[in-house]
Amino acid sequence: MKLSSQAQAFVLHFGEMGSRWGFNRTVGQMFALLTIHPTPLNAEQLAQALKISRGNVSMGLKELQAWRLVELHHQPGDRKDYFTAAGSIWDLARTVFEERRKRELDPTLSLLRQLLLNEPQDELDAQAQEKIQEVYSLLELLEEFANTLSKLEHQDLLKLMKLGSGIVKLLELKSKMTGGQSSSN
Repeated sequence: MKLSSQAQAFVLHFGEMGSRWGFNRTVGQMFALLTIHPTPLNAEQLAQALKISRGNVSMGLKELQAWRLVELHHQPGDRKDYFTAAGSIWDLARTVFEERRKRELDPTLSLLRQLLLNEPQDELDAQAQEKIQEVYSLLELLEEFANTLSKLEHQDLLKLMKLGSGIVKLLELKSKMTGGQSSSN
């Protein structure tokens, strides 16, 4: 299978972005290809298109399945497994966000809760615990916000995102009108 130059640029970039999202370059490339390809692909097709080994494809597909980002399909008369991206772009973004939250935010909040249960042993411990509480409060607020966003339909989420810059402008205007005082003062 030959990729167009545009598809190849997209796939290569997603490979580089994959490491920032929590999976390796090859998995990012596989995810990108499955996302833009109009029909389900099997492991051989992925290996050929990306010029990687079948073993690498197999491991990558397992990782994408663990992330819930691909769906398995079967074709009549063919014993091979075929894969597609699991849903719309909005569904995929939501899934990546939810998986990252489970893998990163939840364990961090759990650790911080445990640390906050300990009584400070001295002034240095008390100061550290105060900062830990600030981090915990911020992350907990972020989690509440993320939970709210994850419940929105993609049309409502899109509207909210478009409102974002307007809200910033409104807050800037409010700040100018009140002489630069922020709401935290």
